[in-house]
Amino acid sequence: MSALVVAGAMTLDALTGDPRSLYVRIPHPVTLMGRTLGAVERRLNRNGDTDGRRRALGAGALAVYLAGWTGIAVVIERALSGPLGALGLIALASTLLAGRDLFDHVGAVAKALDRERDLAAARAAVARIVGRETATLDRPGIVRAAIESLAENLSDGFVAPVFWFALGGLPGLVAYKALNTADSLIGHLNDRHRHFGWAAARLDDLANWVPARITAALLASAAVVEGRGMDAWRTARRDARRHLSPNAGWPEAAMAGGLDIRLGGPRRYGERIVEGAWFGDGRDAAEHGDLVRAMRIARRVWIALVAGALAAAVATG
Repeated sequence: MSALVVAGAMTLDALTGDPRSLYVRIPHPVTLMGRTLGAVERRLNRNGDTDGRRRALGAGALAVYLAGWTGIAVVIERALSGPLGALGLIALASTLLAGRDLFDHVGAVAKALDRERDLAAARAAVARIVGRETATLDRPGIVRAAIESLAENLSDGFVAPVFWFALGGLPGLVAYKALNTADSLIGHLNDRHRHFGWAAARLDDLANWVPARITAALLASAAVVEGRGMDAWRTARRDARRHLSPNAGWPEAAMAGGLDIRLGGPRRYGERIVEGAWFGDGRDAAEHGDLVRAMRIARRVWIALVAGALAAAVATG
């Protein structure tokens, strides 16, 4: 994909995000992806089937689902040519990059912590971006949850889509977003999805393997301004493997090292407590200022990606 188109999509996403006025009238592409997969899952994922059959049906459904959405993207990309076609690609691709929305949601947590003594607003804001139980989180817990979400979603909501867009054009981007949506919907370890969503979870891990490590390197580079670039990279290399996910630990540990705080640790999901590992050697009590600094570091990553794409566009003429 043209580096200029990639840079344009990132810039448009930063400027507009997902316009709510548009998507109250028409479904967002990711919403459509979720609806199609949900319809298939409800039909094929039957409780009475054996584990092996559910796993096979899940893998087959995922293959058809990904092929369908990727095929649509191939047709669209071929139909868009010339300068106007490039603008169309920029507009379409920007809807599948979640950078602006991520910063808006994390920023809402930061504003609530800054303005309100009562933590109810901050808990409500962070609940929109994390899956854990937030009703009992104290101020440091809210800050850690927001920073962890920022780091992880910077990787799979922004860096990874940009990576696959640059590598595979609109089909690569759409295939990644369809897969990531599938993992979000069915890639869980609960009784219903453990087997049917196995293929989605494993393939999503594979698709995010390289982008997660790129994100960690970018975060470490951005933390140089804080004087903690090497600390961020050393923490990522040492602690990332402790995460339950093969990928999420990389950006989270890099951010912990860059901020000189500890992230991770135990968290509650409903009645279940997950004894997550800790990342970093810094302070336990994360503060509002740490969240503000985390957002600055993440913004530098966005700027670096746009600058890199523009430099590549100039270099290739």
